[in-house]
Amino acid sequence: MKRTMRHITVAQAIVECFKQEQIRYVFGVPGESYLPLLDAIYDEPSIEFISARHEGGASFMAEGYAKASRKCGVVLATRAVGGANLTIGVHTARQDSTPMVVFLGQVNSRFLGREGFQEVDMEAFFRPIAKWVVEIREAERVPELVQRAFRTAKTGRPGPVVVSLPEDVFSKTITEAVMAETYVPKPAPRQEDIRNIKERLERAKRPLVIAGGGVKWSGAEQLLRLWAEKYALPVMAAFRRHDVFPHNHPCYVGHLGLGTPKEVMETAEQADVVIALGTRLSEVTTQDYRLLSPTQTLIHIDIDSDGLGKVYAPDIAVWADCREALSRLLDIAVQPSWQEWAAERRERYEQTAALPLEKRTLHEAVMASLGHHLPKNAVITNDAGNFAGWLHAFFPFGDGHTYIGPTSGAMGYGMPAAIGAKLAFPDRTVVSLSGDGGFMMTVQELETAARYDIPIISIVFNNHMYGTIRMHQELQFPGRVIGTDLGRVSFARLAECLNSCGFQVQTEQQFTEALLLALEAKKPTVIEVLTDPNHISVAATIQDLRAKRKS
Repeated sequence: MKRTMRHITVAQAIVECFKQEQIRYVFGVPGESYLPLLDAIYDEPSIEFISARHEGGASFMAEGYAKASRKCGVVLATRAVGGANLTIGVHTARQDSTPMVVFLGQVNSRFLGREGFQEVDMEAFFRPIAKWVVEIREAERVPELVQRAFRTAKTGRPGPVVVSLPEDVFSKTITEAVMAETYVPKPAPRQEDIRNIKERLERAKRPLVIAGGGVKWSGAEQLLRLWAEKYALPVMAAFRRHDVFPHNHPCYVGHLGLGTPKEVMETAEQADVVIALGTRLSEVTTQDYRLLSPTQTLIHIDIDSDGLGKVYAPDIAVWADCREALSRLLDIAVQPSWQEWAAERRERYEQTAALPLEKRTLHEAVMASLGHHLPKNAVITNDAGNFAGWLHAFFPFGDGHTYIGPTSGAMGYGMPAAIGAKLAFPDRTVVSLSGDGGFMMTVQELETAARYDIPIISIVFNNHMYGTIRMHQELQFPGRVIGTDLGRVSFARLAECLNSCGFQVQTEQQFTEALLLALEAKKPTVIEVLTDPNHISVAATIQDLRAKRKS
C-alpha cells in the first residue's frame, strides 16, 4: 500500500524535530516573528514552553538544562533584539562546550537586506561565538538543516548552533519528512595510542589525571573512578568540573580553578606525566597557561581534534571519546610505583579542604551547613564571583551530576541555570549560589520559577559590592574605590514580591534554620546571607590587601 505523504507547516516540522531529539522543554521570550512556532508547540503535549522574563535568562536556563540532562538546550527569540539579549548564553555554551540550538525569527524575506525593523545579519552577528550559524530561507530544507543543527551541536566538541528563519517561512507548507535519529560519533583510540600510554605510565613516577567536561558529557565518571582506583592515579578536576570525581575518594587531589591553593598547584607541578582527559586546558585550569612545563610528559585525550595541541604540544595526542578511551585504558597492565606520592598529595589536599571547626567566617559556616544538610544527590549551580571561592575550596562534591557552573565566568548565570537543572531533575534538590551583583542581573527569573512552580533554593551572598572587581581594584589601586560599591537591596523582601519565599540571615544558626525550611518549601526560596564586606576572598581581606600595598 502506498504511503500517503502528509503536508505540514515549517513550524510543525521544527516541532517534529524537537520530538525526534526528545526535547521536553523549550525556553524563550515570545516574539511576533516566530508566533507560528509557538502555536505549533501549543499543539504538542510532550513539549513545554518556558516563557522567561529576559532572553539572557532563558539562554542560561537552556544551558543549565543541557548540562543536567545531557540533551540539547533549546532557546527561542525574536530578531536582532532578542538575539542580542541571549548572546551571553550562547557565549557561555561555547566556552563550556554545551550543546544548544537557538531559533531566531528573522524579518520577512521581502525585507531582508534593507535594514528592516529589528534586522541584523544573524550569521555575521553570531559567527564568532557559535559553533555554526545558518539562516534558512527555503522552506523545503528546514527538516534537513534543523536536524543538521542538532547534530552539529552534539557531535565532536559540543556547542551552540544558531538557526535563523524569516518570519514568513514558518507558515509555509512542506511535505513531511522522515526524521532519522541523530547519529553522534564516538571515536575510539587506536591500539597504538593505548600502547604508547601504557609505556609512558610504566616509566612514570608521579602521574596525574586532569579530568574535564569531556568526561562528564560522555558519561564516563564511573569509568574514570574505576581506572583511578585500579592504578592508584591521582585525579584533579579542571575548572568548574567539580563533580567529575568524588571529593571523598582517596585518589582525588584537588580542583584547578581561581585561587587554587599552593598545595594543589604543587601536585600539578611535581607530576612527571600529566593525562589531560576531556579538557581543553583552558586559561583558568592551566593558571594563565603556566601550569605545565616542557619537562613533563603530556598525554592529551579529547573528542575535539582541533583542541589537541592548541594550548600545549602533547607528547601523545589521542582523538577519542572519553568513555571509549577509558574503557580501553582499564585493560592495560601497569604496576603502579607512585602510591606513596599519591597518598602524600591526597593528604596535602585534605589539609586545604578542611573547614575550620572554630572561628569560622560566615561563608565557611554556610559551606559546612550545606555539606551537612543537603541530600547527597543535590545539584548546586553557581554564579560568577568571589563568593564561589568558598564553594570551590570547601564543598565536598560527590558522584557525578551534582554541580553546574559557568567556565565563561558569566554573571547572572546561577539562578536561571538552577531553573533548567530543576526541570531536568524534578525529584532532586537544586540550589544556586550567587553574589548580590550577579543575582540582580537575572533576579527577574525568580518570577519565572514561581510561575511554573519550580522550587529552587537561591542563596545570595550580599556584601553590597561587585566583590571580584573590588578585590582586583584593591590590589591595583588600594583605597581608590570607584564603581564597585552597590546599594542596599533586601533580596529576601524582593523574593516575596516575586511570589517566592525569602529569608535574611547573619549567623550560622539562622542560615541552617532557613535552609531546613527551604528544603521543605514547595516554591522558590531565597536565602540572603549578609556577609562582611572585608572578607573579600577565601585567602584575603580588604584590610590585608591595603596593608600589603603600604608595606
